Amino acid sequence: MKQSFLLILLFVFLSKNLFTQNLPKGFVEITDVIPDIILDLRYTTNHNFIGAPVDGYNAKKCYITRAAADSLLKVQIELRQFNLSLKVYDAYRPQRAVDHFVRWAEDLRDTLTKREFYPNLNKDRLFIDGYIAKKSGHSRGSTIDLTIVSIPIPYQPEYNIEDQCECFKSIDERFKDNSLDMGTGFDCFHQLSHTLNKEIGAQQKANRLLLKSLMEKYGFKNLAEEWWHFTLINEPYPDTYFDFEIK
Repeated sequence: MKQSFLLILLFVFLSKNLFTQNLPKGFVEITDVIPDIILDLRYTTNHNFIGAPVDGYNAKKCYITRAAADSLLKVQIELRQFNLSLKVYDAYRPQRAVDHFVRWAEDLRDTLTKREFYPNLNKDRLFIDGYIAKKSGHSRGSTIDLTIVSIPIPYQPEYNIEDQCECFKSIDERFKDNSLDMGTGFDCFHQLSHTLNKEIGAQQKANRLLLKSLMEKYGFKNLAEEWWHFTLINEPYPDTYFDFEIK
């Protein structure tokens, strides 16, 4: 009995390590570095602007470069002192997922998620206005979409695509994400998502500033149009766009 148990443990250990070796050098699964980080990986679900799981996201795992993970750990350590935690929506993104975004944006007939994610925007503007592009920094492995949640983690309801609400509405109206109120939902194609937008409330500004200041303190740069989007300044693969699947 004991021998069988040891063989099972050995099999699990070897399976995990053999798979890990298939990752490009310098990549890790984020929970191996930050075990208590919260994951809400939207592109593995239908709660995203496509309305379906995205190509290349075949498991609820979050990959990122080790350099970015080490810096995020420093952010998480500071937040722990205040019973707060980072929550990740997306990190490494395969190129095939970006290609899926492009195909979706080119199909002007598909407006399934318009009410929630781009209610005031015609779909034919997505490329022109920069919401969709053929390359993404996420594919280089050191860009991450994230927010902050309180600990213990508040309840978050299951998403029902039939109950869409505009992502820029108040926190009492839009999808009840369990994060701190950042003024809009994640992936909201709207000017209120701009990090320094002056039309959001004082508490929302404070929450964004907390996230931005901590991320910048540990080497990340924010994308001005998206309060949730940060890239490690000294990213290890600044010119490489990966396409390995998340599995």
